[in-house]
Amino acid sequence: MTEYRIDDLAQAAGTTTRNVRGYQDRGLIPRPERRGRIAIYGDEHLSRLHVINDLLGRGFTMTHIAEFFERMEQGEDLAEVLGLRELVTAPWSRTPSETVSVEELYELLGTDDAGLLERMRASGLIEPIGDGALPEQYTITDTESIDGYVRLMANGMPLSYVLDLQEKLDEDMQRAAHTLVSAGRSAITEGRFDGWIPEVGEESEWASDFLSELRRTGRVTAHNTLYRALDRELSRQLDDYLAVARDRKHHRD
Repeated sequence: MTEYRIDDLAQAAGTTTRNVRGYQDRGLIPRPERRGRIAIYGDEHLSRLHVINDLLGRGFTMTHIAEFFERMEQGEDLAEVLGLRELVTAPWSRTPSETVSVEELYELLGTDDAGLLERMRASGLIEPIGDGALPEQYTITDTESIDGYVRLMANGMPLSYVLDLQEKLDEDMQRAAHTLVSAGRSAITEGRFDGWIPEVGEESEWASDFLSELRRTGRVTAHNTLYRALDRELSRQLDDYLAVARDRKHHRD
């Protein structure tokens, strides 16, 4: 079993020491083992903190989380609920990724501009490996998109323009994701209440099936809706572009 002091535990869990103490005071995590004046935490504390972080990220209140752990400690079978947690937090898609040296990344992009690299990181296209100020390696988290962007750059589009495009797409896709997931959340809580947790096998099985189908349908619908929108917008802007060209030719004549 791994042992942690409170600072190390907070760092491993991606939270703060203040939060750890607060959760401890609420009874959400067990008291640590005392060795003299030193408090020692273990894997159970880390697992609890991961669950708390996930539930908070899904919109559960501290009251809901306290009730959740209370039922677990009373021996109620909530294994299905923990299975739902894995389903909910799993990525909707896994894009091809690749680890490259910083020199290879600079060569691929044709630049070592720190500002542009930070914009790429913020959009989730690359991730530095390690905690150093100057990473020696990066993970390209979406090689398909990067390959496409490199081809656009080879045809004359500057990287800054490419990132403008990516950032606008991020905003639009975030709105679409909010629409889809919010609709699913409303369906889950229809006739129940927000923060409802399945308590019996049939409820958990239904919720699992529903979330799986939401993922499947959401991916297909989002892609096909985008393709239809692209066809419509391309046609509209092509007509507009040709109209401008005709006007310019008319004025020249």
